[in-house]
Amino acid sequence: MVDDAGAADIISNGRLQLGISRGSPEQVVEGWRHFGYTPPEGGTDADLGRRHGEVFLELLEGKGFARPNPRPMFPNPPGLLRLEPHSPGLRDRIWWGSASDKTAMWAAQHGMNLQSSTLKEDESGEPFHVQQARQIRVFRKTWQEAGHTREPRISVSRSIFALMNDLDRTYFGRDESSDQVGFIDNMRAVFGRSYAAEPDALIDQLKDDEAIAEADTLLLTVPNTLGVEYNAHVLESILTHVAPALGWR
Repeated sequence: MVDDAGAADIISNGRLQLGISRGSPEQVVEGWRHFGYTPPEGGTDADLGRRHGEVFLELLEGKGFARPNPRPMFPNPPGLLRLEPHSPGLRDRIWWGSASDKTAMWAAQHGMNLQSSTLKEDESGEPFHVQQARQIRVFRKTWQEAGHTREPRISVSRSIFALMNDLDRTYFGRDESSDQVGFIDNMRAVFGRSYAAEPDALIDQLKDDEAIAEADTLLLTVPNTLGVEYNAHVLESILTHVAPALGWR
């Protein structure tokens, strides 16, 4: 994975923004066992995922760790070898997908950017966007306490649809969405609402979303099954009729 990430970043001239996570609760029983992994004694698959994340970050640093063969097929530089290709700036462009305040703090301690989705552990019973905004503030506080010198990036995800024509209204016009609460892998989770309205109403609704205001990046989820042309229309509608009024760029 480090090899692939380094190569992709070099090919893209340092533009890779890589999000990683322990993953959502699995669809099969103990699926990690099929790949030869076992959680640590007394630990969980989430602990295993975070430990692998730490190893990934250590290797991205580019420090030598492997003893070279004294009779290599190709010449080696002196000292211990690192994984190649190495991209020096990539370590600062790793994002961790976090669903709780605790893992947001862990991500901040390890110097990763925060990626918060439309699902979060329900830790207070408050609206989703309020809890997510608090998660972001906890992340920032922990980041400062950890002594990192750069500014972190923070993203939130939303489903947003500006109703511009009859087709939009057919697809999303009846979507009077609200937060939903459910249980995933014994975790009480709150799922954020979708936004679908005429542009002026949409702007007013989004102004009240505390987490969007706290974040520096907004990821839009799109209905990819509806095709490229329609999704281009969805994005253009937001960029043209919603984003300017909210100061998004």
